[in-house]
Amino acid sequence: MQTRWISRLLPASTHTRPTEWSRAAIGVSLGTLFSVWVCSLFFGLPVALHLIGPLGASAVLLFAVSSGALAQPWSILGGYFCATLVSLVVVYFLGRNLNSACLAVGVSLIAMCLLRCLHPPAGALSLLVVLADPDSASLGWAVLEPVMLAAACMLVSAMAYNNLTRVRYPKKAEAAAVPTVPAAAGDPRITAQDLQKALEQMEAFIDVTPEDLEALIKASEQNARRRSVTEVFTQGPN
Repeated sequence: MQTRWISRLLPASTHTRPTEWSRAAIGVSLGTLFSVWVCSLFFGLPVALHLIGPLGASAVLLFAVSSGALAQPWSILGGYFCATLVSLVVVYFLGRNLNSACLAVGVSLIAMCLLRCLHPPAGALSLLVVLADPDSASLGWAVLEPVMLAAACMLVSAMAYNNLTRVRYPKKAEAAAVPTVPAAAGDPRITAQDLQKALEQMEAFIDVTPEDLEALIKASEQNARRRSVTEVFTQGPN
């Protein structure tokens, strides 16, 4: 039992190739640099650098795990907007201190969940908006402008770089294909709608889309069929 518990702490094996790591790493660096540079042109370097932490975290999601539900366009734009707006409201009533910062990140989480735009780096952003540096704090409610500009630049760079490097982004929802051959009785086909419902029933944050799950299941079924055929030919008649 203790060994099983310890094994849960070990990192899971990754299924991506080193070439993909390099592709994502270059994108993360370029996306972050582009976002900070554009933001600094309009609002100054101190304000832009104040946002570099959340932007770097967002870049990891948008370039390294771009198929995840937390890395889609509405997630970063809606998440950044919710976190900033909630934090500004908290600052208006409670001021800039540690307690209000912690309250802001919690309320931001609820807002993002309600609007279906959960984006983890936005949590760090809400803390930074409350505990802002003098240059950012002096902007007041106008701090929304550099935040959304930086988020938009990160999104544009992710869309351009990912698609140029043959990684489809953003992830487009596809209608579930209708089976051309009727399924056998007692063996229903799993569709994207079934997977969506299953994800909702799990009542937990799972960073995957129903379309990705459907593609994974179909690929697994094909591999299983190939393995089954191979076993028949290798084993031969008894």
